[in-house]
Amino acid sequence: MKAMVLCAGLGTRLRPLTNRWPKPAMPLLAGPLFRYSLATLTRAGVTKIGINTHHLPQVMEATARKEIGPLVISHEDREIQGTGGGIRGLKDFLRDDDFVVLNGDVLFSVDLKPVIEAHRASGAAATMVLLPMPEGETYNAVELDDSQSVRRIAGKGPGGDRLSNWHFTGVHVMTPAVFDFMASSGAEDINRDVYVRMMEKGLSIRGQILQSKDVYWSDMGTPQRYAATHQQLLFGQVPLEAFGSHGPFEGMKRGEGKFWVHPTAQIDADVKVAGPAFFGEGCVVEAGVRIGAGVSIGRGARVGQGARLNRVAVLDGGVVAPGVQLMDELIGPTERVSTL
Repeated sequence: MKAMVLCAGLGTRLRPLTNRWPKPAMPLLAGPLFRYSLATLTRAGVTKIGINTHHLPQVMEATARKEIGPLVISHEDREIQGTGGGIRGLKDFLRDDDFVVLNGDVLFSVDLKPVIEAHRASGAAATMVLLPMPEGETYNAVELDDSQSVRRIAGKGPGGDRLSNWHFTGVHVMTPAVFDFMASSGAEDINRDVYVRMMEKGLSIRGQILQSKDVYWSDMGTPQRYAATHQQLLFGQVPLEAFGSHGPFEGMKRGEGKFWVHPTAQIDADVKVAGPAFFGEGCVVEAGVRIGAGVSIGRGARVGQGARLNRVAVLDGGVVAPGVQLMDELIGPTERVSTL
């Protein structure tokens, strides 16, 4: 089976970090966010992957190729094409059978095999994977009727009676029929434009509802959401089975207490760790450093002598000066972002 990971977004809410990394390439413990998307798809039986690029395309391509060998890429040069236009850009790659599309800026720990099987059994033209609406959030609703058919998306569509509101996870399973309803060129949205046209012509768009207790989903589009995901991984609140050997702690040594250390990390003997904490590949942590709770030191990062960190993610290549005290921050090679 084939799949596409949408990787062209601008990541404006995560700037300045996304001036260095596209969102799917953002470091998250042992690897980029893209690694976890790839692991989820591979576990579901996907064997061929395509991506689209626009923002920092060379960085995104290099990140993806490091995680997977064969890769099909559609580059959106002058103008970002939206989710519908992005999928259209890989039409020749995808159109021979049903395929999966996954937003590259979310962490979704889920077994997609039953979703794919249910989609194929249903005969629907497309299936949207849904969750209960997160409490306190303002995401646009996907509205279903009693048969779990989608009738409106973000207020657009044919509607109906007794509709219920659900949250879209960013994962679809599609048939090639979607290409018949796409514009020949220009930016468009798969949900608000293409699916609405399909519903109005009587094609079935189905909602596959998953219960929150069975999966983990996080939109990592803001510093606060990134930090929350980072903390939940460290505190063991994310089921890791879906990621298999690509999980964040694979190949790490477990330290005394709740922390993980890559074999190549250089941790001075005088460092004290409360944990949970993570020390990535090739990082250096100098003498006198005090590591509190919810701290990660990324690949090639350095923490200077006597620094104190609590609820901090030092991203790949990040540098913490000697003696500083940091709390609730994301630290890049030259960036510093509060997560409060």
